[in-house]
Amino acid sequence: MSEKNREGKRTARERLAVEREKQKSAEKRRRGLIVGASVVCVLGLAAVIGVVAANSGGDDGESESAGPVVAPSGALGKDGTVIPVGDQEAKATLTVWEDFRCPACKSFEQVYSPTIHELTDAGQLKVEYHLVTLIDGALGGTGSRDSANAAACAQDAGKFTAYHDVLFRNQPPERDDTFADKDELIELAGKVDGLDTPAFRTCVEDGTHNSWVAKSNEAFQKGGFSGTPTVLLDGKNIYQDSSLTPQRLKQMVEEANKG
Repeated sequence: MSEKNREGKRTARERLAVEREKQKSAEKRRRGLIVGASVVCVLGLAAVIGVVAANSGGDDGESESAGPVVAPSGALGKDGTVIPVGDQEAKATLTVWEDFRCPACKSFEQVYSPTIHELTDAGQLKVEYHLVTLIDGALGGTGSRDSANAAACAQDAGKFTAYHDVLFRNQPPERDDTFADKDELIELAGKVDGLDTPAFRTCVEDGTHNSWVAKSNEAFQKGGFSGTPTVLLDGKNIYQDSSLTPQRLKQMVEEANKG
């Protein structure tokens, strides 16, 4: 074989090898594009699923709270979100923001409710209760909302204070959403004389005041408060004061009445 022929064959083999490398590179790029496109489609689908979930999420909790805001009987304040307790002519006003699932709120009630009751019964103090759903928002569930609705139903029956105290005395562990069980809320109403009536049961089961509870919680968020309980005496946050005691609270109220 002549040198010219051998050179021609070698050149042909080299061209073939180069062409094969080009084909391999092209195939690799094609596969990369397919994989890349697949990832984009998956991410796009995930984004769509996320949007759908965001738009449809919380249906179980929100559907019951949709509808007109129905304030409980005797509610006061902006949007009727205040449940008043005590003589409204009293000079001193205690404002309390509470969540029935909140352990700190239960601690506050255990320590201070006897003094609060003494002062309201004596006509020296009026209390403005605002009900909040902070724990529902933090841990999930509907127990904060449902118990607040039940307390509003008790307000309709003129039994708010007694039922309010029963709920805190029977508060479940924070992560236990027991108050989402409406049968439990109705059963606890049996501890308050005259509260467990057909009207109360219907109010609890229908979530009559759910939208009102949502409005109250909205007011809490707009108020910029840091947590529950938030306790104000004549507008001053007193629960953050480490020196506060039931006796000190009583003195502060007495001083307000003298003024």
